[in-house]
Amino acid sequence: MTERSSNIAVAGAGRMGRGIALSCAWAGYHVSLVDSEERTTDEFVETTATTAMELLRESHALADTGIISRAAADNITARIDIVSRAAGTAALRMADFVFEAVAEVPDIKQSTYAWLSEAVSDSTILASTTSTMLSDTLAGFVTHPERFTNAHWLNPAYLMPLVEISPAAQTSAEVVAALRELLESIGKVPVECRASPGYIVPRIQALVMNEAARLVEEGVASAEDVDRAIRTGFGPRYTVFGALEFVDWGGGDILYYASRYLSETINEVRFSSPDVVEKNMAAGRNGMREGQGFYNWRNIDVDAFRVERLATFTNLLGHLKLLPQPSGDKHG
Repeated sequence: MTERSSNIAVAGAGRMGRGIALSCAWAGYHVSLVDSEERTTDEFVETTATTAMELLRESHALADTGIISRAAADNITARIDIVSRAAGTAALRMADFVFEAVAEVPDIKQSTYAWLSEAVSDSTILASTTSTMLSDTLAGFVTHPERFTNAHWLNPAYLMPLVEISPAAQTSAEVVAALRELLESIGKVPVECRASPGYIVPRIQALVMNEAARLVEEGVASAEDVDRAIRTGFGPRYTVFGALEFVDWGGGDILYYASRYLSETINEVRFSSPDVVEKNMAAGRNGMREGQGFYNWRNIDVDAFRVERLATFTNLLGHLKLLPQPSGDKHG
């Protein structure tokens, strides 16, 4: 694995900070994991030992799965320097990218960005990893908001491929492009969304988890059966198709009428369709069969596309040992 040239620092050595550091080190970058807390020397030594053990444990867990060798896991952690807040000034000053990974508390975020704004160079790109605060709000805490954005990683950060980039209003296009390039270089899949509460995944995830909990609360199904349904039905399907692609596959009108039934029988607010679904239906844009839905299908070989998606889906089901096995004739 070759060493990469960009200097990367992570401010905050908790679970998310460690995961980001491991992701970058796994891809060949040298990373400074900077403790965001002001500690005495003895406190920092104890914290460093704990953090180092956690990094080692997480990287060795990868080796235990057979993804990498134990030697490679040791090399990954060797690329990560754990430094105190005081000693981290030099690393922050030299960093091309700094990922902030401190607690989701406004006062802590604000004080952290006051520190980082003084410590980093004028060319450093600052990225928060918040999943709850808007990038427009956090941009107000930094000296150069045009060089600030949000990069929401999903836990465990060293395994989950997705990173949601949410620029602030003042974020420059060059910063978004540079961050996207960095993320792609470490094997991540960046998506971009505007500054909005919940971004993409947390917003969808909250609805799914709350509805799953309601099914148990209402006595519709046990927790075990709800989760079994998620693991064997909901999850594999949307791993391959994507939610909006699947709407187009089946038809937006089908979603509309199913949603209307649920809104009438369970809860109008929770299950009513958004206006875009009804407008698409009224305009004859229901998906694949009409050549237009959320996607434009007119210049796509839909039959070939269906075959490709079904092949991917059956391969996934086979990997998960969920694919039905053919057998002989059972009727004689």
